[in-house]
Amino acid sequence: MKEKRNVHLKVQELCDCYATNDPLKEMSVVKNDEDKDEAALKWLALAALHGVGHNAKEITVSRSADGDVKVTAKYHESELPSPGSEIGSKIIEAVREMTHIETKKGKSPLALGIRNDSVELKVTLKEKDDGEKVTLKFPE
Repeated sequence: MKEKRNVHLKVQELCDCYATNDPLKEMSVVKNDEDKDEAALKWLALAALHGVGHNAKEITVSRSADGDVKVTAKYHESELPSPGSEIGSKIIEAVREMTHIETKKGKSPLALGIRNDSVELKVTLKEKDDGEKVTLKFPE
């Protein structure tokens, strides 16, 4: 039986683990990981590290009704590497679990410890007939 650890703590541990890596490079290969649950948490940690390191305003993961996943970041609009549909779905599940947003629409703060510092992200989740969207807003 697979151990089910606290998702929030695991994302923080992964932030610490990957703090010195190139987040975009790691994000581009995460869809090849065998363990899709772990890959989703790894991708979230890498997205947080990328956002903090590049002064992003927000990063959005959108999943269409047919399962396609697209990721965009706003500093100036740009597209980030997609984690693929299976991991993308698990990212949305992990965010729901960490923030306890169970409705189709919600907002919640999410504090992440990164090395000797911390950052508070504002998480917005929206679900519609044509798909779902999770947005991580970074502090200014």
